[in-house]
Amino acid sequence: MIMNNKKYLITVIGPTAIGKTALAIQIAQHYKCEIISADSRQFFKEMTIGTAVPSAEELAAAPHHFIQNISIFDNYTVGDFERDAIAKLDELFATNDYAVLVGGSGLYIDAVLKGFDDFPDTDPTVRQQLIAEYEIKGIGYLQKKLEELDPVHYQNVAKENPQRLMRALEVCISSGLPYSSFLNIKKNSRNFTPIVIGLEAERETMYSRINQRVDIMADMGLINEAKALYQHKNLNALQTVGYRELFSYFDGEFSLPFAIEEIKKNTRRFAKRQITWFKRTEGATWFDYTTPFAQIINYIEDKVNANF
Repeated sequence: MIMNNKKYLITVIGPTAIGKTALAIQIAQHYKCEIISADSRQFFKEMTIGTAVPSAEELAAAPHHFIQNISIFDNYTVGDFERDAIAKLDELFATNDYAVLVGGSGLYIDAVLKGFDDFPDTDPTVRQQLIAEYEIKGIGYLQKKLEELDPVHYQNVAKENPQRLMRALEVCISSGLPYSSFLNIKKNSRNFTPIVIGLEAERETMYSRINQRVDIMADMGLINEAKALYQHKNLNALQTVGYRELFSYFDGEFSLPFAIEEIKKNTRRFAKRQITWFKRTEGATWFDYTTPFAQIINYIEDKVNANF
């Protein structure tokens, strides 16, 4: 990857409810720069409480991009986000040496930092869904779906091999791009040097913060927000923790207390998957979530100075 050593994308990663937004705002204020959000759940303007969108005060504290910028009815892929985020960074770096990238969606963070010069990591739930559909609908379903999503690769793939079909499909679905687009492509160039900061906590502390956040969401009106979206519950954007469990409550499958506990449990599981993903991030340095801000700034300055 070709990088510009004089432009810095300070990237804050970590599990949900760890304090990424607060740190990103502090960094943006310190460097008088702007924030790119890479939380795919926060893109949707109809979803606020259940996706922990930054508050009005937080949004006013530093300029944010890609917060509630599309609708749940829009088809917006990680490939679209990569294109739009890189274009925005080109614009920001024209007048500032610093920008901040923050979010809990690992695939979207990777899209900005690395692009798709190799096959991207995929969401494991996509493969699980494909396996379930294959078991019910057979190999013909996989063949037809791949022909729709990537007709170029469909012509070359071993069509009677379900594993090959599912591998291609999970890349198509997770990335929003054809599998064939990742074959024999040139390396991406980036107009910045990434400085990646990971936030972490002891597991029990992390779980406690998650449970507390869910209770706060419920108090803020999460149930009413989900009820307003219930008629659209089959949209892909709404197949997510915090809404899916409440839809089951509205369907009479769960009691409300059970639905809330399921949100907590599923959010904890989501956080574990985030940690697994982010721990593979190249060049990341991890800090306890209580680390003083000055210590993190000193780390950033040391990384910048090392480039001179």
